[in-house]
Amino acid sequence: MDILITGGTGFIGQRLCQRLLAAGHRVTVLTRSPGRSGQAGVQYVGALGDVGPVHAVVNLAGEPLVEGRWNPARKQAMLASRIGTTQALLDWMRGLPTRPQVLVSGSAIGYYGPRDGTALEESASPGHDFAAMLCRHWEAEAAKAEDLGVRTCVVRTGIVLDRDGGALARMLPPFRLGLGGPMGHGRQWMSWIHRDDLVGLILWLLADPEARGAFNGTAPGAVTNAAFARTLADVLGRPAWVRTPAFALKLGFGEMAGLLLTGQNVVPARALQEGYRFRRPTLDGALRAILG
Repeated sequence: MDILITGGTGFIGQRLCQRLLAAGHRVTVLTRSPGRSGQAGVQYVGALGDVGPVHAVVNLAGEPLVEGRWNPARKQAMLASRIGTTQALLDWMRGLPTRPQVLVSGSAIGYYGPRDGTALEESASPGHDFAAMLCRHWEAEAAKAEDLGVRTCVVRTGIVLDRDGGALARMLPPFRLGLGGPMGHGRQWMSWIHRDDLVGLILWLLADPEARGAFNGTAPGAVTNAAFARTLADVLGRPAWVRTPAFALKLGFGEMAGLLLTGQNVVPARALQEGYRFRRPTLDGALRAILG
């Protein structure tokens, strides 16, 4: 297949490109820096007008949520990078003589808002905070592709784990020094997924002609923050006793600290029911595979 990817130079997008190329697909990445060197075999373009006919689109573009304080300018950038890019893709699709067969678009488990330990399947109601509002609008924009005859799937991604990026890369230095531990009270849920499983889920959605709608991009084994800290420390052979107090996180990150101090117990119900098989369903197994 010919596949267009937005966000293809990011933590998830790079691994997705590798897997697609290895499977014999042709990959085009839309990027703001098309002249920058990238993966061999990938075509990099700076405008949708430079993209030829494609069979599928994977939309992963978006400013990171867990970086710095959420001031008004940053919130606007997070909205524009997701919703604006999705709108541009829809406008581009409308003008094509032959439209893509499928769109797989990103979202996040922030869609559900802060929750207690109640298990959340895809049918659960959305939340009302900023992250939930962002995800709702992003998903609603992507869903408009169905009106164009494009099969559309949305992936509500949890905390993506791998060694060289994402949340785990930021956690490893203090944990390696024996300075890791829970954040706040530690009872908030962390719904995670190994990066290879998330990429595998995206590939599965691209290939299954019956798949459409929202899918939770999380592993079956969500854990509390305290359990995550204990498991990571155990895999590293270190203690996990240095608790980061909630007030320190709020002081350092402001409103964004809510993502660290609250959570959701998200279940990948549809993926499990419809036949996706997780390679790393448990946290201990995933961390040991990542950290050797």
